Amino acid sequence: MTDDAREQALVRDGILTMGDLDLALAEQRASAADPALRRAARLLAQEARPVMLGRAWDIVEPFTAALAGHCPDIESIEASGPMRRAEPLVTNLVIVGRAADPARAIERLATVPGATRILHRSGRRALVLVEGHEIDLRVGTPDEYGSLLFTTTGPAAHVVEVLKRRGPRLCPSEADVYVHAGLAFLPPETRDAPDAIERAADQRVPRLVAREDMRGDLHMHSTYSDGRDSLRRVIQASDALGYEYIAITDHSEHAGAARTLTLDDIKRQRDEIAQLRKDFPRMAILHGLEVDILPDGTLDCPDAVMASLDIVLASLHDSAGQVGRRLTERCLVAIRHPLVSVITHPSNQLVGRRPGYDMDYAAIYEAAAATGTALEIDGAPAHLDLSGERAGEAVRAGVTVVIDSDCHRMRTLDRQMRMGVGTARRGWVEPAHVLNTRSVAEVRDFVAGKRTR
Repeated sequence: MTDDAREQALVRDGILTMGDLDLALAEQRASAADPALRRAARLLAQEARPVMLGRAWDIVEPFTAALAGHCPDIESIEASGPMRRAEPLVTNLVIVGRAADPARAIERLATVPGATRILHRSGRRALVLVEGHEIDLRVGTPDEYGSLLFTTTGPAAHVVEVLKRRGPRLCPSEADVYVHAGLAFLPPETRDAPDAIERAADQRVPRLVAREDMRGDLHMHSTYSDGRDSLRRVIQASDALGYEYIAITDHSEHAGAARTLTLDDIKRQRDEIAQLRKDFPRMAILHGLEVDILPDGTLDCPDAVMASLDIVLASLHDSAGQVGRRLTERCLVAIRHPLVSVITHPSNQLVGRRPGYDMDYAAIYEAAAATGTALEIDGAPAHLDLSGERAGEAVRAGVTVVIDSDCHRMRTLDRQMRMGVGTARRGWVEPAHVLNTRSVAEVRDFVAGKRTR
């Protein structure tokens, strides 16, 4: 935002960002009918640069690390706003920290690497330009940190509703905010849900799946297809995360990926995995494949080859210009195939570019539950699919879901699993709903159970 534009926005009750504007409107501190506010809103909207969740972490993580190193007065530094709620498309980059003297901590920002410009600075807040994106840094004292983290996390309507119940008191922790409001604590990812307050009031908030529950990753790619890392590097990175098991699932030969796996490559890959298993005896390495569901509903890999694999994933990558009814039929054929264990990124959405396919998801959930086929919550930032809403629908229909990274670059392996978990939590998914919170023996039983039905 230009300096003049920022000053025009600034005079409106401290409204510096779209997040500020949303909260001011929700609290009725400002009126959407106010011409000056409308001008400020237009200016803010023009400067808004939504980014995918993965890109948001690319910007925020290095800056947060630099901030911790150069501003030791700031503690408990955490991403807030839409990132903390695991929204697929992020409109505000927000960081919250705690310090005994916030003003002193803010003064040291100029020394932080990556902060190319300080756009605004006050005693408890700064807007910092990092890689061409604004980061809204908030710093609170220990006795107000919980209230600050809660308020900046949003969404605005949820904040206002909870604060009506809690009153004006400051809280050192977020848990205190909910206690004083007479509510069960709501994880950040659930706060967009229309029934979140009702659940919290009735104390109906289950323990949701968490990153530490994930015992393995069943969808990742190597240089055998379009991954950036060798098979050994994929396995090393997974072992370093402490996974008990993984599945190597490169693309089959009819996928639209830059590189794919031919039938001859599958045998060569099987032999290499057999050798690597000796070097990584602690971790079970499953040999899998991500096959394509072709326009006629068939799979692009012979049954005999799929039967020789430990696990088979099927993907509806190419719509082939077909309508929702036909896409649903193609998906159902794959779900009913005895050798398909998982349908990956079922709606095939591309965040910020293309909504998911317009399919009959109720029929898909019913078939997946009936056949023992898992539906994937894909942690790749371009997919994040199933969405939180659809993941919730699926588990309520009795479907087993699997949370995978769909990782093509091992440097983001853990992050993409975290994003997948965040997406699942948006749908109130619990550990018992998730296949890869279970042991490798249970995963093998799940695959075998469908194959023998």
